[in-house]
Amino acid sequence: MAKLLLLLVLIPALAYGEAKRIISLAPHITEILFAIGAGEQVVGVDEASDYPEAATALPDIANYRSINLEQVLALEPDLIIAWQSAQSLQVAPLVQLGIPVAYSEPKQLDDLSDELLRFGRLTGHEQQAQQVAEHYRHRLAALRQRYQEAAPVRLFYQLNEVPLMSASQHTWMGQAVSLCGGDSITADSPTPYPQIDAEFVLAQNPDVILARNLSALQRWKDWPELAAVQQNQLFTMDVDTLHRFTPRTPGGIAGLCQQLDLVRQHRQKAN
Repeated sequence: MAKLLLLLVLIPALAYGEAKRIISLAPHITEILFAIGAGEQVVGVDEASDYPEAATALPDIANYRSINLEQVLALEPDLIIAWQSAQSLQVAPLVQLGIPVAYSEPKQLDDLSDELLRFGRLTGHEQQAQQVAEHYRHRLAALRQRYQEAAPVRLFYQLNEVPLMSASQHTWMGQAVSLCGGDSITADSPTPYPQIDAEFVLAQNPDVILARNLSALQRWKDWPELAAVQQNQLFTMDVDTLHRFTPRTPGGIAGLCQQLDLVRQHRQKAN
């Protein structure tokens, strides 16, 4: 182990554009790398990276709590890409060893196209990254145009059950809701992912409640006075496309928009 550490310190760091052995530390990073054609250069991933299927065959060297530093070093990466806000402290020892580390932290829906181009430069896949970025921008623009005048739908976006959490308008999910014409009850929260209680949801009385699966929605049936329960508007969402900021995200947004369209259609019939 000591010899390996010494070797890694002495080897000159490769320029990012020449990276051939890449470690991805977040699912959205892994998916982006594969989407731009750099999948064969990925030698290790975090345990949550399950898309595309080829990523599941790679060594798992991290989770959301920690990184297996010894396993990382054994893979001899020439580039590590990490989620900055969540993992900068975890990768600090690797930075000190001289291993190149790049960070991914897209905050707005439009940021992803720039992220794709940057990953293309880091990996030598600029042309394919450009194509993927253009396709992403086109799909996002089409959705915005379609729903720019959509009637608002009051909703609660349930991000987590215990503790009960949602997302503000400053998150990817919150921006997706707004694009679709959704009026989230937590949009104005000063924190990105507010923790709330059931009483808050009851007081706001949304027309729609969204959650990751049916079991996560079951609790709300205990309050039949809720508009979302009365109108049978408890919807599930595709968390893989909405909670991972990737080229598949427009597809997740389109699915969310279609669910809100069902609510609008129900209103029209009722009137």
